[in-house]
Amino acid sequence: MQQPDREAFETLDAIERPGARFEVLHYPALRGSADLAVAEKIFPLNQARIRLKRVRVTLDKSEVPIEPGALYFMKGHLRLESGLAGGLAKSLPRTFATGETLFQSKIGGTGEVYLEPGFGHRALFDLERDARVSDKGAFCCASAGVAASARLQKNLSGALSGGEGFFQTAAEGSGALVLKSPVPAAELLAYELAAGEKLSVDGNFAFVRSGGVQFHAEQSAKSLLQTVTSGELLLQTFTGPGTVWVAPTQGAYERIARAGGGTRLGEAPDGRGTKTG
Repeated sequence: MQQPDREAFETLDAIERPGARFEVLHYPALRGSADLAVAEKIFPLNQARIRLKRVRVTLDKSEVPIEPGALYFMKGHLRLESGLAGGLAKSLPRTFATGETLFQSKIGGTGEVYLEPGFGHRALFDLERDARVSDKGAFCCASAGVAASARLQKNLSGALSGGEGFFQTAAEGSGALVLKSPVPAAELLAYELAAGEKLSVDGNFAFVRSGGVQFHAEQSAKSLLQTVTSGELLLQTFTGPGTVWVAPTQGAYERIARAGGGTRLGEAPDGRGTKTG
């Protein structure tokens, strides 16, 4: 039997930690289908450079926690385990807060682990005794030294008016972290904030932040009249110290997805981007 063709896919990004290498792979093009209807749909995907992606984790006597149900296949001397991560006391709040399953999967040993392929984007982060706070459902997989949990919004305005809800997912520890990104990783921008420095965003395109960054929603102007006349109702505000990763192209993609009929893509987006309910 012919061995798998490793030239069939390319590495978009990679992080190597002791005992584990994390890679985001993509196929340069899908090579076709025996079904004509499927082939007709594949052609515009290839022309638009929309690539099928997957995550590969190479383990050397190590382990990787993954999103439940994300495993596609694995090869080597590996074992798959599923259980209550951190025990029932920690698993129940995470389940009710973020909507994630009560159980978490973990693969350990030596070999290669491939996660479910898809057209969505993946972003790699290298944590050094730090945390990354993201929207619920963004977690994909991580090193053994990284634990994912639900984090309660400390600021009530951020929970009620920021469009983020009361809980978000926090990944803490040291190691590699793979998150589902709304845009290609190359289009993410990282802003370093000094202590007390603010980043204000009109919209919901702030993707992830480091653990020390505080988040709340605030009026865009000092008075209600100024806020109404400016057209900017609420701004998502992040206060340092720490880093905030934003996806500035996300709004453009969403407008394209909604476009139809007489929609003009050249028009400026609605300034009232931050959700209020």
